[in-house]
Amino acid sequence: MKYKFLSLLVFMTLTFAAKAQKLSQTVWETSNLAVPESVLYSATEKSLFVSLIDGAGNVKDGKGGIAVLNTDGSIKNAKWIKDLNAPKGLALYKKTLYVADIDAVVSIDISSGKIINKLEIENAIFLNDVTVDNKGVVYVSDTRTNKIYRIKNDRSELYLQNVTNANGLKWIDKELYVLANTELWKVDEKKNISVLAKGFEKSGDGLEQLKNGDFIVSCWAGLIYYVKANGEIRKLQNVQGQMNTADLGYNEKENLIYVPTFNHNSVIAYELLVNKN
Repeated sequence: MKYKFLSLLVFMTLTFAAKAQKLSQTVWETSNLAVPESVLYSATEKSLFVSLIDGAGNVKDGKGGIAVLNTDGSIKNAKWIKDLNAPKGLALYKKTLYVADIDAVVSIDISSGKIINKLEIENAIFLNDVTVDNKGVVYVSDTRTNKIYRIKNDRSELYLQNVTNANGLKWIDKELYVLANTELWKVDEKKNISVLAKGFEKSGDGLEQLKNGDFIVSCWAGLIYYVKANGEIRKLQNVQGQMNTADLGYNEKENLIYVPTFNHNSVIAYELLVNKN
């Protein structure tokens, strides 16, 4: 029995290694972007929305904005939205783009490129990522206060607290996925929390689910992980000390990920490959 178990363990390990994912060489890199923090791919718009802090991440200086890239990395509109402060996480619901901006969530009409609302969150300090459920309810994380807020009918409320370094958010199939420090959580509709994965070397930042149900997680410090649905994690990239890897985006059709490099002032596209070696 002992030998059968060991054989099964070895087989599972070799199978995972044989099918392990890796990142391609750089597909393209777009430079001269002023502190890009988040990238959101829209298949409908055939565009990439990029939040640009253009300064310190916690200062209300009116220098921040949103740029729009084509999917080949060329710049469609470098100053699509201006006069924000330090915009970070992005989420799209129908024709509205939601942006986390220090202590407010900004709503932008995609068609007109106009800001239509700016909802300040009471007691918020460092709003970081944002996601929207299938009914248009918005969730936004505050990394400095370890909280997650929910916005319904243009009113905000505290949704979860004691979420250490709350950052990356993603609403998937009636559940909220959260990057909490070095862990990936799943929160159900009754706010029951399950830890799906743990052991990231640094605090998580960007979170995307892949078409096979697994995840890609980025850590701002310069790390990207592949996370299997069963919680196994594997480091895909370590560029600590060279550049940051902030809140990444994902193109499911082409299996591309888009990495904003923050202080390196660029967005880099990679293809996610299956390593058959």
